Amino acid sequence: MQQNPQSGPPAGAEVATLGGGCFWCLEAVYVEMEGVLQVTSGYAGGAVADPTYEQVCTGKTGHAEVVQVVFDPAAISFREILEVFFTIHDPTSLNRQGADVGTQYRSAIFYHSPEQRAIAEGVIAELTAAQVWKKPIVTEVAPLDTFYPAEQYHQNYFAHNAWQPYCQVVIAPKLTKFREKYRDRVKK
Repeated sequence: MQQNPQSGPPAGAEVATLGGGCFWCLEAVYVEMEGVLQVTSGYAGGAVADPTYEQVCTGKTGHAEVVQVVFDPAAISFREILEVFFTIHDPTSLNRQGADVGTQYRSAIFYHSPEQRAIAEGVIAELTAAQVWKKPIVTEVAPLDTFYPAEQYHQNYFAHNAWQPYCQVVIAPKLTKFREKYRDRVKK
């Protein structure tokens, strides 16, 4: 379900803003996650007001490609949102995910509250202690300043373009991994 992000989240809902490479990848997973009410691809963490996709792609605006995930905390927790986040991208890869290279593809959690910050830092500490990856986690944890929704053609990208090679080679395997690992969290 895609709603206008400018209208704000529904009453009682919470918002997570996450960057983990191309926003199309994260969006495709989160739209299928139980408890997620809406997902909007966009930009955060930069210095230019109302950036365009072309500007962000230069890496000069400072923005990351992100998704803003509106979720029902009675159905799913912020921690569970992060568990999936750390499964569907490589948080040890600085400013890149696969062939997507640049600061716009950095791993980032833009928190909305002190509680989200504490949870994010706690999850990272737990994953580090468990040595889930051989390299250190480089995920940026920073307060959300401003979120800019991406252009309309980026919204629900995988749903509208599943046949494209990028979608088949990069996004589809992430969706498969999510569906297999988190069967109980996939929308019915």
